[in-house]
Amino acid sequence: MTTTVIDGNGTVDGEQTRRLPRIPLIDQLRGVALIAMAIYHFTWDLGFFGYIEPETATTGGWRIFARVIAGSFLFLVGFSLVLGQRKGFQARPFFTRLAKIGGAALLITIATWFAFRETFIFFGILHAIAAASVIGLVFLRLPIAVTLLAAAAAVAAPLYLRSPLFDHPALWWVGLSVNIPRSNDYVPLLPWIAPVLLGIVLARLFVASALPERLAGLGGRTNVRWKTLLEAAGRHSLAIYLIHQPVLIALVYAFSLVMPAPAPDPAVGYIKSCMRACEPERGAGFCQSFCSCTLTGLQEQNLFADLNRGAIDVTTDERIAAISSQCTAKAETGTDLKE
Repeated sequence: MTTTVIDGNGTVDGEQTRRLPRIPLIDQLRGVALIAMAIYHFTWDLGFFGYIEPETATTGGWRIFARVIAGSFLFLVGFSLVLGQRKGFQARPFFTRLAKIGGAALLITIATWFAFRETFIFFGILHAIAAASVIGLVFLRLPIAVTLLAAAAAVAAPLYLRSPLFDHPALWWVGLSVNIPRSNDYVPLLPWIAPVLLGIVLARLFVASALPERLAGLGGRTNVRWKTLLEAAGRHSLAIYLIHQPVLIALVYAFSLVMPAPAPDPAVGYIKSCMRACEPERGAGFCQSFCSCTLTGLQEQNLFADLNRGAIDVTTDERIAAISSQCTAKAETGTDLKE
């Protein structure tokens, strides 16, 4: 077996000559990430159809869960990029894979444009994988220290370099917008190139060790059914990604025809919507008072039902303006609507 070392520049000697066996664990980890993704998307579907709070999948622990899933996929992209290109740039397999991912990303954009016009996916996980795969090629032969610094810079950039310049839709993919664009799956280049670069670093260290042969041997001796299924799923991750969500949505929709979700309380929905619009500019205390006050005012003047039906233009209706003005004053002074 060829001896490999890491030289002072962080390059791995022997990467070009070693023939690495296929590592089942990589496919199995990708399979685990697919299961986690399906769980998250199922939760989103339940919220979309009204069985749980619509914000459930985008807040709290679920939001963290979604980021961990995205990070794991991107980490494995960087790791796999090193394994696939360790003997030099393999143009045909690389561009074949890139075309499949890019085509799938375009398909997702087109489909969500028609299904969710206001929150369509213009740069989601597949778009990020395609872009990161190209950018990652630059780091395959650079010193490992440089790649680590680039990963750190990618994480720090959105914290310090946001600018209105990047609010233009053509630059949303960068990730430095001041106003975060709305999308059902938004994975901009910054900071999400970071896990790809970390995957590249660890993969280069990995191929320089004896771990590939050991892990391949362990994978080859196992006949455990669930590991075999995970490995198969990992090898067909793109197909599963494209298929699983339409299937889940269809299942939840079919269930909703038999057992519809309870109708949401319009008053609760109004308060939540009002709070989301108010809190970015005013404190939570003010917004809670203001939103409760306006709800009471709308109900007392028999305007709430018309507002929910869209029969009132809130930007021009003087009655709405009067309620808003009155409630703003009362929320600021801490008095009640009824005197």
